Amino acid sequence: MVNKLAYTCCLVLLLLSARAGAEGDPSAGAQKIQTCSICHGPNGNSANPVWPKLAGQHAEYILKQLQEFKNGARMNPQMTPMAAPLSDQDMEDIAAYYAEQIVTETFIPASIEYKQVELGETIYRAGDADSKLPACMACHGPGAAGNPASMYPSLSGQHAAYTAAQLQVFKTETRNNDTNSVMRDIARKLSNEEIEAVSQYIQGLH
Repeated sequence: MVNKLAYTCCLVLLLLSARAGAEGDPSAGAQKIQTCSICHGPNGNSANPVWPKLAGQHAEYILKQLQEFKNGARMNPQMTPMAAPLSDQDMEDIAAYYAEQIVTETFIPASIEYKQVELGETIYRAGDADSKLPACMACHGPGAAGNPASMYPSLSGQHAAYTAAQLQVFKTETRNNDTNSVMRDIARKLSNEEIEAVSQYIQGLH
């Protein structure tokens, strides 16, 4: 009985050690982002609004996207070749690094009209009962922090241009790596005006 218990304990410790070794190392990730920083910035806050901010994004979500850029589940002419040479450990380290960074506030143009912000807030917080559109906050949370356990990304402070572009590719199913078609089903119910409005609103949630 003692030997069996000891064997079980050793096995558990080995499994835990293996898991710990497989987790991303932010320090190692900092040494592996030279190419990434050209577009996403050294701390994950991209200057160009068409490239997403990665700062503060859940490591689990970043890892999933990198893996799917590499295996072809998500296609992108820029990211696919960037992910191709990365090992599993590289991806975990890079994801861990960006997850520890702090997302910066994005400047919101003064030209944004109040009615557009109001529409964006309504979509994000209440959805649309007539079109059976669920509220964005049901998955992404009231402050757009997301849910790493469910693989719902943080949207807080994300560039409006990037968010709008992703909603459009989900709408046309050009992007189809969302679990159970959740985002494709939602995006199809949004008009172009609503996509722009909710994207601007999300940008201000910081």
